[in-house]
Amino acid sequence: MLFTTGVFLFLYLPVTLLVFFASARLFGRSAAAAWLALASLFFYGYWLPAYTLLLLVSVAANYGFGTLILKRSGAARRAWLIAAVTANLGVLAYYKYANLLLQSANAVAGTHFPLLAIILPLGISFFTFTQIAYLADVYAGKVKERNPIHYILFVTYFPHLIAGPVLHHAEMMPQFGRTENYSPKWENFAIGLAFLGLGLAKKILIADSIAPVANAAFDDVSSLGIGIGHAWLGVLAYTFQLYFDFSGYSDMAVGLSLLVGVQLPYNFNSPYKARSIIDFWRRWHITLSRFLRDYLYFTLGGNRKGPLRRHVNLLLTMLLGGLWHGASWTFAVWGGLHGVFLVLNHGWRYFRDRLAGGASGWGVPAPLRQGTAGLLTFLCVVLAWVFFRAKSIGAAFAMIESMVRQPAGAHLSAADWQLLPWLAALLALVLIVPNSQQLIDGQFRARLPQLRASGRHREILGFVAGVEVVAIVMLALIAARRASTEFIYFNF
Repeated sequence: MLFTTGVFLFLYLPVTLLVFFASARLFGRSAAAAWLALASLFFYGYWLPAYTLLLLVSVAANYGFGTLILKRSGAARRAWLIAAVTANLGVLAYYKYANLLLQSANAVAGTHFPLLAIILPLGISFFTFTQIAYLADVYAGKVKERNPIHYILFVTYFPHLIAGPVLHHAEMMPQFGRTENYSPKWENFAIGLAFLGLGLAKKILIADSIAPVANAAFDDVSSLGIGIGHAWLGVLAYTFQLYFDFSGYSDMAVGLSLLVGVQLPYNFNSPYKARSIIDFWRRWHITLSRFLRDYLYFTLGGNRKGPLRRHVNLLLTMLLGGLWHGASWTFAVWGGLHGVFLVLNHGWRYFRDRLAGGASGWGVPAPLRQGTAGLLTFLCVVLAWVFFRAKSIGAAFAMIESMVRQPAGAHLSAADWQLLPWLAALLALVLIVPNSQQLIDGQFRARLPQLRASGRHREILGFVAGVEVVAIVMLALIAARRASTEFIYFNF
C-alpha cells in the first residue's frame, strides 16, 4: 500500500484514525495502541501477507531477546546480545544478500550455484536495524520502558515501517504512553496534513515526473551509448528524483505520524545545501547516519585509536552502509566512495586547522569559498549517485565515460534542451527555498500562539486543514492517472 494511493488516503487512513481515537475514548490508551499496531501490521501485510508472519516473529523474538539480556549479567548477558544480533543479521543476510553471494561465487570460482527464489521483504533493513539498536541499548542499560504493546508499535508503526526513518526506542516508546496523544488536536491535524500534502507534491509532481528522464539515460547508456549532454541530463534528473522522492516520503511519514500526535525524527535537512561531505551526512538520511555512527562506527573504535584507525573505521562504516541499501556491488562502491570522500574531508580539515595554523580562507572572499565548497560537494554526491542508480559496475563506468566524452553524432534533442530550465529550477529550489520543517514546523508553528490569542484558533486551523485536504485529494487524483510508482527507498 503506497501513501500516494486512494486506498491509503481515503480508506485506510481515515478508518485507522477514527478507530484509534474512538477506542482511546471508549476503551483506553492500551486498546488504542493495540489497534494502531494491528493497523500497522495490516498495512504491511497488504503487500504480501506471508511476510507479516516474518515481521511478527522478528518482533516477538527480539522482545524475548531483550528480556533475556535484561535478566542476565556478565558474560551471559554479552552472549545473549551476540546471539540476538547474529540472528537478526542472519535473517537479513539470507533475504537480502544470499543471491549476491551466490552470484559473486559463481563469477569468481566459475561455479553454477542456482539462485534462490527469494522475494525481499519490504522494510526488512529498517525493522532489523531498529531492533538491533534496541537490543544494544538494553545491553547498555539504556532502555527505560518495556511495555510489549508499545514495543510492537515502535517496530511496526506504519508511517516509518517501509522506508524509515530508523527509529530509536527512547524517542518513540515514551510518546505512545502520553495521554494527550490519544485525543485529536486541530494543531496536529493542520501541521500533519501540511507535511503530508507537501510530501505528496514532492513525490507526485516532481520525483515521478522527472523519473522517465533518468530512466531513459541509464537504460540507453549501456545499450546505445549517449553523449555528454544526455548523460548529464540523466544523472542530474536522477539526483533530483532521488532527492524529492526520499524527501517526499520523509515529509509524509512525519505528517502521518503527527495525525496521532507522535513526532517522528526528521530524516532529511536540505542535504544539497551541504558545503562538505561531513555536512552532507548530517543532512541526508539523518537517522541512518546516526545508527551507523552510534552502533557501528563507535563499536569499531571511532576516533579513539588514532587517525589511521579512524579513517579505516570510516571506510568500513560507509562500505557497510552502502551494502545496507541493497544487494549489489554498486552500493558497496557508492558507500566506499563516500567513505573516501569523508576521509579526504577530515584530512583537509586536519591540514587546515593544524598544519596551516588554522588559517581560514587565505584571503579568498567568503562567498566564493563557500560557493566552491558547495559545488565540489554537490559534484562528489552526483558522481556517487551514478553507482547508486546504475544496474552494474560496468553500466556506472559507461555513464561516467559518457559524462566526459562526446561520441560522434551525439547531440541533444529539442526535448532535451527544454529540460534544462526545469533542472535549473529544481537546483534553485533545493538550494534557496527553506525546507519543509523550516516552513511548517518553524514558520507555521511559530504563528500558533498568535492564533490562540486571536480567539479564532480552531476556526482558522479547521479552514487550513480543509484546504490541505482539498490539495491532497487533487494530488491523489493526479497520482491515480499514472502507473503506480513506488518510493525508491522501498527497494532497501
